[in-house]
Amino acid sequence: MTSTVGKTHLTDSLNQVLADTYALMSLTHLAHWNVEGQGFFALHTAFQAQYEEMFAAVDEIAERIRALDAYAIGGLAALADTAKLKEFAAPLSQESYVKHLMTGHEKVVADAAKARAVAGEVNDPESEDLMIQRITTHEKALWMLRSFLK
Repeated sequence: MTSTVGKTHLTDSLNQVLADTYALMSLTHLAHWNVEGQGFFALHTAFQAQYEEMFAAVDEIAERIRALDAYAIGGLAALADTAKLKEFAAPLSQESYVKHLMTGHEKVVADAAKARAVAGEVNDPESEDLMIQRITTHEKALWMLRSFLK
């Protein structure tokens, strides 16, 4: 790590990804509970796999922040305010759930890419690797959600 300023910028970036992921996890769980229609079983199962994966990821991201001797963001209001993901309420069509969640995954990918770049700038390959993993996971989710809409 090159400087205190660089470390702070990195932990702020990681906290953004943490907030994004937590908010998207919550919205994915909401979609899981309330999805209906012919694609119910496939989407219900896919949404569950996604929110369970994100639940594990938020812990890993928060622990990385703590390993950098900073504090992880927390509390529903703080997470939502930081993430700024548009919330939705049930009932929605299957396609609407998918489109809303795609927007969330796209935001996580963009913010994780920023955090990855900062990690590279401050020579923190562990955080860089974590963000690469997050980008890969969310890009795969996007592929699957896009495929559902075709």
